[in-house]
Amino acid sequence: MTIILDPTDERKPVARQVSPRKAAISGTVGLMDIRKPRGNVLLDELERQLMATVPGIKVQRFAKPTFTKPCPDDLRREIAGKVDYLIEALAD
Repeated sequence: MTIILDPTDERKPVARQVSPRKAAISGTVGLMDIRKPRGNVLLDELERQLMATVPGIKVQRFAKPTFTKPCPDDLRREIAGKVDYLIEALAD
């Protein structure tokens, strides 16, 4: 028999609401590579699928200097001024 231990206390789950969403994606979607191994591979495929399924969007790529530190403030400001949505890639 296998016992799986979960460190979270789910006896009383926290109620969460989904943030309001637009009916359709439009504008610019940013894809940020946090520099984990193979994150760029994930983003390449995601970009390919987005471009094929969401007509009219623009995709812009960004990358953190290193995955070991938070995103620099200047990069955050740059991203905020250029995109409508941001997807961050985590992979290994």
